[in-house]
Amino acid sequence: MADFSFLQQTSFYRGKVRDVYTISDRWMVMIASDRISAFDVVLPRMIPFKGQVLNQVAAFMLDATKDICPNWLLDVPAPAVSVGKKCLPFKIELVVRGTLTGHAWRTYASGKRELCGVKLPEGMKENQPFTSPIITPSTKAEQGHDEDISKKEIIARKLVTPDEWLQLEEYSFALFERGKEIAARRGLILADTKYEFGKTGEAICLMDEIHTPDSSRYFYVEGFEKKLSTGERQKQLSKEFVREWLISHDFMGKEGQSVPAMSDEWITTISQRYIELYETLTGSSFQPQPLSDEEIYKRIVKSLETRKKNLEDQATS
Repeated sequence: MADFSFLQQTSFYRGKVRDVYTISDRWMVMIASDRISAFDVVLPRMIPFKGQVLNQVAAFMLDATKDICPNWLLDVPAPAVSVGKKCLPFKIELVVRGTLTGHAWRTYASGKRELCGVKLPEGMKENQPFTSPIITPSTKAEQGHDEDISKKEIIARKLVTPDEWLQLEEYSFALFERGKEIAARRGLILADTKYEFGKTGEAICLMDEIHTPDSSRYFYVEGFEKKLSTGERQKQLSKEFVREWLISHDFMGKEGQSVPAMSDEWITTISQRYIELYETLTGSSFQPQPLSDEEIYKRIVKSLETRKKNLEDQATS
């Protein structure tokens, strides 16, 4: 996808998988690319339709949770594009875990019984649900790896105030509960996820994507308990299968390691898994909508013009 330039553009940022434009220091244009990352490394090949899947799942979930917490999204002018309010981000991510899975399990299996200041009980199995969800925050690194951090450290470093933390915690648990309810209706278990928040003025606002295959992990309800009791690998919908493939090929993003070659067949498999999650989670058939860069640009400009007109109308009313 081309690099765009917009009137009154004040900044541009290329993240691991998104291109983000700031307009008039007021709005954000977020374009979800087909890039894929794992272990904080952007992998060398694109995944067809991944950007559209991520953007449309995020829009679906933001709409389904807007009664819980204000969010940044204003418009989805193109399949892989979102336009929303600019927020001043908190430099942390709130990872909510309903099960002992992924990074939490790897930490537990290494013998540790504390993660981000949260005590973990003895005798747990991989993927076993916690009695109640836990929050294990991480720093939000602009470059390099995010790092685990505790609530105590967050407040001590003044990344958020104590009152802000209480609100973030309340929002995160409520959002996770709603995500679990949506997943359960589709025969899925929301195992874990992450949320990012910022502020618009004094109001806390939910940012970025939520409950997508890049930010979340889903298991299938069917067969879950049996697999848990026998120690079989759970069937899941998430990006974890990509991480597991990389680990099996001796890559975890560590110094000196090289990303293994990704075959055309493997790329197609990843794309199909993303589409499967979209269809399972939303209950809708996925409709690929490839658009030219020119058409994407026109749609974004039209959306921004609508934002500006609305702002002018409010100023004169």
